[in-house]
Amino acid sequence: MKKVAILQSDYIPWKGYFDIINKVDEFILYDDMQYTRRDWRNRNQIKTQNGMMWLTIPVETKGKFYQKINETKVSGHRWAQEHWKAICLNYARAPYFKAYEPLFEHLYEEAGKLDYLSEINYLFLSTICMELGIATKLSWSSDYPLSEGKTERLMDLVHDAGGDYYLSGPSAKDYIVDEVFEKAGIELAYMSYEGYPEYPQLHGDFTHTVSILDLLFMTGKEAPKYMLSFRK
Repeated sequence: MKKVAILQSDYIPWKGYFDIINKVDEFILYDDMQYTRRDWRNRNQIKTQNGMMWLTIPVETKGKFYQKINETKVSGHRWAQEHWKAICLNYARAPYFKAYEPLFEHLYEEAGKLDYLSEINYLFLSTICMELGIATKLSWSSDYPLSEGKTERLMDLVHDAGGDYYLSGPSAKDYIVDEVFEKAGIELAYMSYEGYPEYPQLHGDFTHTVSILDLLFMTGKEAPKYMLSFRK
């Protein structure tokens, strides 16, 4: 059985995103879909002494109402320095920040040279997967032919990738037509995010929805112990 998941790329997403990646054999970045503003595509949150803080990559959107995610260009390159400065300021006291500092400093230097949001997201996703020990294949939806219809398009992507099991995010229950997958002989399952254990955090009350960077800086190589997909 080959398991496939399909999600739009996010910027330094939370641990649940990486759990979906780790639960499948191929993870398809759905980046030839329309870019949505005020979403997770170009932003995420870190913890600070003053509460949650958004790190947002500025992108060009004026007059580009129907641009795809993989067509979305970054507006300037100073964002990378600013994000790294904010991360250093708020995680300098984290137990494993020094261990990861060279890696992420280099990542932000490289990300600051890139022009497209999808490229930036892929850079962080692929590197963080390696750090977590996730060996799932990352591919692009643009690598495959696309059909019409929300559910049909997803089903065809799974089929073309050679999959017979589709793991979806829970929010897709609102629009996926289960029968389409049943007729194609593809098993459909939905990810559950229940049961995450807490781990030590800086700056106030615990929150699960913060960027994966928080988990890495606070727990280091023990990070998989606090993720659902690594449980036996």
